Amino acid sequence: MSIHEPLIPIRQVLRSCRKGLNDRKFADSTGVELTGGKTLMTILIMRKVLHRIFAKNEKNVGVLMPTSAYGILANLTLALDCRTTVNLNYTFHIDTINYCIKQAEIKHVLTSRKVLERYPEFNKIDAKLIIMEDLREKVKWYDKVAGVLDAYVTPLICFEWVFGLTKIKPDDLLTIIFTSGSTGTPKGAMLTHRNIGENVGAFLKHLNLQKTDTLLGALPLFHAFGYTVTFWLPAMTYVKGVYHFNPLEPKKVIEMVQKYQCTAMPTTPTFLRNYLKHSQKEDFATVHTVIGGAEKLPTDLIDAWDAKFGFRPAEGYGTTELSPVVSANMPKGRRDDYQDWLREGTIGRPLGNVQVRIVNQETGEVLPPDTPGMLQAKGPNVMKGYYKDPEKTAEVLKDGWYTTGDIATIDKDGFIKIVGRESRISKIGGEMVPHILLEDEVTKIISSRLQDDSEGEMLAAVSSVSDERRGERLIVLCRQLPIPAEEICKLLQQAGLPNLWIPSPRDFYQVESIPILGTGKLDLRAVKELAAKVAGVV
Repeated sequence: MSIHEPLIPIRQVLRSCRKGLNDRKFADSTGVELTGGKTLMTILIMRKVLHRIFAKNEKNVGVLMPTSAYGILANLTLALDCRTTVNLNYTFHIDTINYCIKQAEIKHVLTSRKVLERYPEFNKIDAKLIIMEDLREKVKWYDKVAGVLDAYVTPLICFEWVFGLTKIKPDDLLTIIFTSGSTGTPKGAMLTHRNIGENVGAFLKHLNLQKTDTLLGALPLFHAFGYTVTFWLPAMTYVKGVYHFNPLEPKKVIEMVQKYQCTAMPTTPTFLRNYLKHSQKEDFATVHTVIGGAEKLPTDLIDAWDAKFGFRPAEGYGTTELSPVVSANMPKGRRDDYQDWLREGTIGRPLGNVQVRIVNQETGEVLPPDTPGMLQAKGPNVMKGYYKDPEKTAEVLKDGWYTTGDIATIDKDGFIKIVGRESRISKIGGEMVPHILLEDEVTKIISSRLQDDSEGEMLAAVSSVSDERRGERLIVLCRQLPIPAEEICKLLQQAGLPNLWIPSPRDFYQVESIPILGTGKLDLRAVKELAAKVAGVV
């Protein structure tokens, strides 16, 4: 199936629904099941209701909905009404949510009663709430008649023209996704119809997804990986989507996998480790494709998953600003030539329409293979910029190249390996020490000596604090310390780490939990604050 004509995601959704009128398209853990026809009819009716509520010039509309059929329908309806959707991060503090609302000039927010019951503070957000359940009372009889006729009878081009969909340009905004804020104030990445459409098409081709695939979506809609891959990909194509609103509920995730015979599961390593702990061998019998993103996929987790389920998860990479997928390893069996697209320890080769390069951080000089430097990406997936923030946009975008902030190498075969993050590198004794590599080694040592995996939580995180003598001092936060820190340091030395990379035993601290964001990523800002607190550094 080509998704390039037209290059407008919502128009492709209409064609996908019309081709599969009686085929199941979406299902969720609340019991909702939607065929292509029912999906099309519902969003056509909802669009008529919301169109009467919104002002004509009201462009950006907020959404506070979980990953569910109704969350999907809300996003599709807003796209059908030519609005720009802003899925708000409900794990943010209310002040941060209000900051995003103000920044994106949002006047209305779509939500549900269940969300307000779970987060009563959302009743005080700085926008007018539209309760999804209340929209039924606003549906007129003629809305229903028009919805049925348009869904099943009217030629698509007719109501596309009436709704203004034929006037949408590929570089018009489809969504604004606020970054997780792991390193500072959230920024609103502006993603266009072209960004999402091209990224879906390239990822679909890269993984060779088929009509027989059913994709399990538990990542939140405010997460770029969840928004593009688990929402728009099945919405635009023949792949079916199955959803559960909470990725931290492994039993429910497993129930949905078994009920709908899911075959593919995009997720994060943090959530994946939790599923591993709370599952039996037969629970993921139908799944053969797991792509881990948002953070590094540890080798010990890949090995443990393989030992239990008989296949190895593959690591991919992306950023919100890149719509988000840049690269991915090819899981075994996904295509005949998977060996050419799989190299564990890397984040894979880039998608077919994405260019990548490594440049010197100071001079901007393009570096040769296997030389570490700043990773940059270019292609139709590069965001338009940060909303109302041209200065920060200029910092990361130049001549079409987006500077990721990740330090990486690219080998002669095109495989990318992340070495560290610019903000997660300490300069000690004149050498650059990447936190991620040290984190990996510490995690391996701790996990090999634990009887369990600590309820699926992250086991270690590395940060730094200021140090008068050396400039910076490494701090290691550990969920558990099964062996003395002195012994961990000796094992790090035996693993081949340079002496400058090895923290002092006194700088290992056991903490109640490692701070993570609702997206499953390490909360870098909270980790740094916790490191300073336990180390007694103001």
